[in-house]
Amino acid sequence: MARTRLYRNGVLESENFPAAEVSDYLGDSTATVWLDMCSPTAEDLATISEELSLHELAVEDAVHQHQRPKLDRYDTHAFLTAYTVRLDTSTGVLDKYEVAAFVTPRALVTVRKDENFDIEEVVRRWDSASELAKSGVGFLVHGLLDYVVDSHFEAVQALDEQIEALEDLVFADHADYRELQRRSLRLRKSLVTLRRVVLPMRELANAVMRRDLHIVDDAMMPYYQDVYDHILRAAEWTESLRDLVTTIRETQLTLQGNRLNAIMKKVTSWAAIIAVPTAITGFYGQNVPYPGFEHAWGFWASTIAIVVISGTLYWMFKLRDWL
Repeated sequence: MARTRLYRNGVLESENFPAAEVSDYLGDSTATVWLDMCSPTAEDLATISEELSLHELAVEDAVHQHQRPKLDRYDTHAFLTAYTVRLDTSTGVLDKYEVAAFVTPRALVTVRKDENFDIEEVVRRWDSASELAKSGVGFLVHGLLDYVVDSHFEAVQALDEQIEALEDLVFADHADYRELQRRSLRLRKSLVTLRRVVLPMRELANAVMRRDLHIVDDAMMPYYQDVYDHILRAAEWTESLRDLVTTIRETQLTLQGNRLNAIMKKVTSWAAIIAVPTAITGFYGQNVPYPGFEHAWGFWASTIAIVVISGTLYWMFKLRDWL
């Protein structure tokens, strides 16, 4: 189903009218139209593309999924692609939802790839700032980008909390290293996905704010600057978290190596202590006469040698903190 809205002189005049009527308002300089489509086919976009003179490459990109976040300029319109994201805190997996938009002087056409993109939240942002609707299409594009960037910021914040919890697990006394490795790799993968979504938004926002594109007027420029500031903060935060996950992983491997070294020192020390009685008793177990053979003092001499040498080794290893 398609959703529509008509603003005239900055006032919401009509909504949910048939998509076929969009062209009736395009010639009115006081009107701004919004049309939303979910999972349309090329045939679904054919009619509106003729009315708005949309470029065939832009229509093709709107239908196909997994486009890079970008802003393309054509003679009659601009075409942008962006993603909202959501982090599953129970698994550490990041999901992303794509939206495309055709930006014309008097109309905004949004194309969602599925229902997971919450267009209702975008509409609520428009309604909460209705006093800015006089800015036309620039007002509508701002609400869309503001929602997209806020989802990035929320995901970065959630990832930050997940990584802090991961730090606590690294230094736990009885850490589950298998689960720790699995979760750190999932978070790293989510950060890579988020980075691919967030970093191109800087270029996209810069392009939208260009004066020669005539999307953003003077009234909306401060609001776009605020969105751009959020983009920069999210991008810098994502980069720092990416480095932090790598550091945590290296720290985990270092701690594992240190603990393994400590265990190996203890095992080696006990093996050296146990080797003493084994060697002495093995020597006296030969089928040949030895000093003290068949004499009581031979037994006591070997026993005392075992106790003294083993005790000396234990004291030396303990002194060096090997036991």
